[in-house]
Amino acid sequence: MMEEQRYVLELQHISKEYSGNPVLQDVSLTVKKGQIYALMGENGAGKSTLMNILFGMPVIHSTGGFTGTIKISGEEVNFLSPHDAMEAGIGMVHQEFMLIPGFTIAENIKVGREDTLPTLPSRVFGPDLERLNRPKMNADARVALDNIGLDISEETKVAGLPVGYMQFVEIAREIDKKNIKLLVFDEPTAVLTESEADQLLKVMQSLAAKGIAIIFITHRLSEVMQVADYMTVLRDGELVASKAIADTSAVEIAELMVGRAIEKLVDDDKNTKVSTEQNEVALSVKDLYVDMPGETARGVTFEVKSGEIFGIGGLAGQGKVGIPNGLMGMFSSHGDVEIFGEKLNFTKLGNALSKGLAFVSEDRRGVGLLLEESIAHNIMFGAMTTKRDYLSNFGITKLLSAGRMNRHAKDMIKLLDIRCVGGGQRVGALSGGNQQKVCLASALTMKPRILVVSEPTRGIDIGAKKLIMEYLAHLRQEEGLTIIMISSELAELRSICDRIAIVSDGKIEDILAPDASDAQFGLAMSAAAQNSEVS
Repeated sequence: MMEEQRYVLELQHISKEYSGNPVLQDVSLTVKKGQIYALMGENGAGKSTLMNILFGMPVIHSTGGFTGTIKISGEEVNFLSPHDAMEAGIGMVHQEFMLIPGFTIAENIKVGREDTLPTLPSRVFGPDLERLNRPKMNADARVALDNIGLDISEETKVAGLPVGYMQFVEIAREIDKKNIKLLVFDEPTAVLTESEADQLLKVMQSLAAKGIAIIFITHRLSEVMQVADYMTVLRDGELVASKAIADTSAVEIAELMVGRAIEKLVDDDKNTKVSTEQNEVALSVKDLYVDMPGETARGVTFEVKSGEIFGIGGLAGQGKVGIPNGLMGMFSSHGDVEIFGEKLNFTKLGNALSKGLAFVSEDRRGVGLLLEESIAHNIMFGAMTTKRDYLSNFGITKLLSAGRMNRHAKDMIKLLDIRCVGGGQRVGALSGGNQQKVCLASALTMKPRILVVSEPTRGIDIGAKKLIMEYLAHLRQEEGLTIIMISSELAELRSICDRIAIVSDGKIEDILAPDASDAQFGLAMSAAAQNSEVS
C-alpha cells in the first residue's frame, strides 16, 4: 500500500482505437508526487489521446471508450467527464487559453467556484440569488498570483493582457483549486517569449517543490533537460522509452522520437531521384526572420534547386512552419529572398504568388479553404484572384467562366481522387483528407513554378496520405516542378525528399540526405538543447 501511495498517477496498459485503428497500444506510466514528468513524442504520437483518456473527455466515451486502468493516489478511478478529473485533484494548463476576456483576473481564477454571500432574496428564493463575495475571491486570487510570482492586480481585466500573463492566469486558476494533486501542462511555452518561458519553468519547479505532480507535454528538448525529472517517449501510439532525465540526453530523446522505419509512401519507380546539383537556383533564402507566434524563424538561410523536392523538418515550435508563412507574407518578415533570381518584396502583399510560388497552408480550414463555398470555387479562387484566370470578358467587366471552371474542377477531382458528390458540393462537408486534396488542387491550378506544401498529410488517413505523396513525386518527376515540403513527420520527408533541412530554435541546424542516420537527425533536432547545455 505504501508503494502505491508514492504515485499520484498510474496509467496501466492503456489502449485506444478509433474506427478500428489503434492510436494507443498498451501504454503504462507512473507519476510521483512532486515530480515533473515529461511526455514526449511527435505530432500524432498519442499524447493528446492519452490526456483525453485521463480527463474523461467525451470524445473518448463517444468512440467506444478505452481499455486499461487509471489510479489516482493508489485508488482506481473511472472519470466520465473532465469535472470528475477536477474533483479528483487533476488540472490542466492549456495551450489555447480558456479565459473570459471581459472578466477580471480574479473572476477568471474563481469561475465555476465563485465565493458567495447570502442575501435576503436568496434566503427566500434560493442560493441562485446570492451575491459574489468579491473581497474573498480577490484575496484567494492574490494568494494564487503571489505563488507564481505574477505582480499584477487581481482586479485587472483579462482582455488586452499580454499572452504570457494569460498563461500565468491559467496556472493561478488551477493552483487555486485546494485539492490539486496533478497538473498537466500542454505545450505551455509555445506562444511565450524567452523570458516568459523561463519564468514559467521556474513556476513549474516551484509547484513541484510544494508536492504537486506535473505532466509536461512539450517538443522543446532544452526545457525538458532543464526542469524534468523523468520522461516517456510515445511513437505511433506505443511507448518506446521511459527514463530518468539524469540517465539520458537531448540527442537520445530526439532519436527516440523520430527513429522509425521509413514508410514506403512512394514506390521507388514513382520517385526516381535525379541530381539537381547543376540546376539553376529556384529559391534563395538568406537571413530570413519571421515573427510568427510559436514558430519564429531567426535568420534562416538555404537554397533550393529547380526540380528538387526540398524538405523542412524539426520539432514543433522550432520555427519550421514560420518559414513558408513568412515567405507568403502571412506574418511580419524580413530577409533577402529571391525566386528564380527575382527579389521578393515583403511589403507587397501577394508578391510571392505573383512570382510563381504557390502555398498549401498547414491551416487548411482557417487559411486554405472557403468552407461555405463549393469545391469548384475553392479550386479556382486563387487563380481567379491573383492571375485573373477562368474569367471571360463581358463588356468592360470580367465574369467567371462557369463552364471552364466546372470542367477544370471535374478534371482535378478525378486526378486527385477527391471523394465528393460533385464540384458543387460545399467544401466544409468534406473529410479532412479530401479538403487537403482541394487545397492542393487550388495551388496547382495557379500553375506555380514552386509549390510549397506545409504539413500536407496532417490529420488524414493513410490512403489519402499515400495518394498525395505519390502525386507530389509525380509533379517533380513528370513536370519538373520544384517542391518544398514542410512536415512534422520526418519519415514522410525521408521517403520523398532529396534533401532535408532541420530547423532548431528558429535556425537551420543542418541539411541532411534522407538516408542519414537517426542519430544525425536526432542531433540536429536537439541542437537547441545542446547549445543551452554548452552555454
